[in-house]
Amino acid sequence: MSAAGIISMESCEIPEPAAGEVRVRLQGCGVCASSIPVWEGRPWFKYPLAPGTPGHEGWGFVDALGEGVGDLEVGQRVAFISGHAFAHFDVAPRAAVVKLPAALDAEAFPGEPIGCAMNIFERSDIRADHSVAIVGGGFLGVLLTQLATHAGADVVVLSNRDYSLHVAREAGARHTFNSRDRHAARDAALERTSGRGFDRVIECAGVQATLDLASSLTAERARLVIAGYHQDGLRQVNMQEWNWRGLDVVNAHERAIERYASGIEAGVRAVLEGRIDPFPLLTHSMPLPDLARAFELLCTRPDGFTKAVVTMGENA
Repeated sequence: MSAAGIISMESCEIPEPAAGEVRVRLQGCGVCASSIPVWEGRPWFKYPLAPGTPGHEGWGFVDALGEGVGDLEVGQRVAFISGHAFAHFDVAPRAAVVKLPAALDAEAFPGEPIGCAMNIFERSDIRADHSVAIVGGGFLGVLLTQLATHAGADVVVLSNRDYSLHVAREAGARHTFNSRDRHAARDAALERTSGRGFDRVIECAGVQATLDLASSLTAERARLVIAGYHQDGLRQVNMQEWNWRGLDVVNAHERAIERYASGIEAGVRAVLEGRIDPFPLLTHSMPLPDLARAFELLCTRPDGFTKAVVTMGENA
């Protein structure tokens, strides 16, 4: 990314893996909503970005092994976490690389967001007797809907997009509410609990308005799970409300590479066991040179859009 809203393609030397690293020949990479600010050009970014940035949802084939990496083989298909995966090749620490089983050979597999969903679900501690409200109906919110529904919870989803609500219902949400009118959505959702509030509320969008909405949906002694990436500065919370209700507040973003990788491994198992199905949610696929178009779709989110991935031509 050479400037805000501008993608440039350039030839670079293929990176060499250092000791303990793996080089991956990419098949593709997901395009993450957390990258919208860097695409739009917020003041905390400086351009040009390093080649391949901010791609972090890559998958592909092991291409070379650094010294000391003995449990992988060249040619193995993997998902991995890095920061430069909008490229044909990238390197990552061995701990950030997860083997993919042959059963998934035909599928695009952006492991990082799938792993995030699994880690968030674990931190949410959702059980069959819980009422669950999920605020945000994007890729992450829908995966969490699938997981919570499979666990037997009674799930509602709130989103400002009618199409997202449609997808959430297909994923098992019992009720959905359009949150363009935040107060009306709150009141309608709370009616489903006779005003009590929800046992678990997961905020997935990363803005002040959705944090406020999520907070207002909680029951006493509920767990409020912050899954959205709040990257643009300070937030205000109604601390009296949080105190009065005795909330457990969990910031569910993991940063340790090992936790990321274990989340991806759990995601692979969840797919094979039928607890999640991410593949219909990968609604748009395009070649890497069309990355700008993928970002435009991510920002405008037309009907029919949930998540875009880019593919790497002959490597796909």
